[in-house]
Amino acid sequence: MIQIRSADDRGRTDWGWLDSRHTFSFGDYHDPSQMGFRTLRVINDDRVKPGAGFGTHGHRDMEILSYVLDGALEHKDSSGGGGVIRPGEIQFMRAGTGVTHSEYNHSKAEPVHFLQIWIVPDARGLAPAYGQLAFDLAAARRSFVLLASKDGRDGSVQVHQDVDLWVTRVGSGERRELPLRPGRHAWVHVARGSASVNGTVLHEGDGAAVSAEEKLTFLGESEAELLVFDLA
Repeated sequence: MIQIRSADDRGRTDWGWLDSRHTFSFGDYHDPSQMGFRTLRVINDDRVKPGAGFGTHGHRDMEILSYVLDGALEHKDSSGGGGVIRPGEIQFMRAGTGVTHSEYNHSKAEPVHFLQIWIVPDARGLAPAYGQLAFDLAAARRSFVLLASKDGRDGSVQVHQDVDLWVTRVGSGERRELPLRPGRHAWVHVARGSASVNGTVLHEGDGAAVSAEEKLTFLGESEAELLVFDLA
């Protein structure tokens, strides 16, 4: 079973310096029917103008991932974490018992486009933590690359939840499959381009909730970049 979340149906925040599209309820956008999927709570598709960004603010009890599509994002937090991430990298912050942080467009000339992802942890009151991972973009063009997992296998970011986050890039006409274990669910987010998922075509910004399927079969409609969350 596949249920589509169209890019056009997402919530939107436009503050001038920020243009954000919300797959699930976030901030001033609230839809009781869109409160997340399984333990996946937030996917914000953010575009930030040059030199602008989110000033220091706080979070707690959430696993937060940032994935840059274009440009560069600068992060600083109260746990001592910080760095600049670019395409081909993913950043992780465990808010745990509480952390304050800021995120800015690192460039004064070019916009930054990134995805902010929140996952509900399997325990509260964890110690804050920070991590940054560069992954193999060339490998993502051939297969699936594991970005985050509960056990941190294959060099992925370790998160406190039973979730595997994969990335893949599928060219036009290319086919790719990802098996799903019995009882598992998946969320697919099209970061760019378009591809069919088990026969249903998705375009940039679209999402799909998948349940009771043995595998995910992707076919590129155009050059596509896909994030796949394998969830309990």
